Amino acid sequence: MPAPLLARLSGLALAATLLFTGCQQKPDAPSAPAAESPNTVTTVYLQPFETGIRSGGVQLIPIKTSKGTFNVWTKRFGTGKIKVLLLHGGPAMTHEYFECFESFFPQEGIQFYEYDQLGSYYSDQPNDDDLWRTERFVDEVEQVRQALGIDKFYVLGHSWGGILALEYALKHQDHLAGLVISNMVASIPRYDAYNKTLRAQLRPSLLDSLEKFEVKKDYHNPTYEGLVFKNYYSQHLLRLPEMPDPVARSFKHVNQHVYELMQGPNEFKTMGRLFTWDRWNDLNKITVPTLMIGGQYDTMNPKDMEEMSHKVKQGNYLLCPQGSHMSMWDDQQTYFRGLTKFLKSVNDGTFKAGTTL
Repeated sequence: MPAPLLARLSGLALAATLLFTGCQQKPDAPSAPAAESPNTVTTVYLQPFETGIRSGGVQLIPIKTSKGTFNVWTKRFGTGKIKVLLLHGGPAMTHEYFECFESFFPQEGIQFYEYDQLGSYYSDQPNDDDLWRTERFVDEVEQVRQALGIDKFYVLGHSWGGILALEYALKHQDHLAGLVISNMVASIPRYDAYNKTLRAQLRPSLLDSLEKFEVKKDYHNPTYEGLVFKNYYSQHLLRLPEMPDPVARSFKHVNQHVYELMQGPNEFKTMGRLFTWDRWNDLNKITVPTLMIGGQYDTMNPKDMEEMSHKVKQGNYLLCPQGSHMSMWDDQQTYFRGLTKFLKSVNDGTFKAGTTL
């Protein structure tokens, strides 16, 4: 659940401040093998699916709420039996950091949807705090599903999107073929405790400096934000020498008000509406095939992610050994190879619960 301070730092030579600690990706590394030849899969995937005026798969979907009807932005990619709806983090980030999926899913023939949740940059941003509640977001996802006309689909939620995906599954599991929780533990108290553990590993002089700002609640002081970014986020949020453009755009476009209302000012100070959210003891109610994805250097405890895979009825676990909170960027080959393997195994009936991918 990345803090909005990155929105202000993303335009200030982030490449110079990020540490070169992530794994370097090999452009020609193979993805998970397909049952059909790549050319056949790609040809079928790229078949036209729009009629009339073609918009590149973009569709604005009206969402009915108690405060009125608002539009959310969605974009469809390709065709195929496997359909995946991506739920971005924040709250109130954007779909943009999911653009890396466009480099992996098409060659596997996977149909997928990016979408900006209400309050996010490419969707309507109404000024009413009653709208920013988890249960309303769950209803929004169901309205999006209906409008897209998909069923027996997969929902992939990352960070806050993982909370939303889990809540959606608990209410609308009958519509799912499978569930993917990426880099999100099923309990904010556990998440908060682990962040405190990671924070305690920082050098004492740095902790003293952070506390001087925090006692005054001066969370948006540029010096404070710079210290958090340089010493914490570059280790646990994104471990790459340069911030990829889609990630930088997503941080730039965050709706800071919605983020802070629900999450708090940053990882160290979780104090928003999600503060007491905890579904740890409800994981056994998830019966569809489920993949839990953790990063070794994540802000979420990877051991918690592994335990979650055992608590659901049919779980798999994927650890990205070079990954942080954004493992889809700093450990791409592990992330997408394992994710694709999971999706295809459920689709072709070879899925086995209890597997570590």
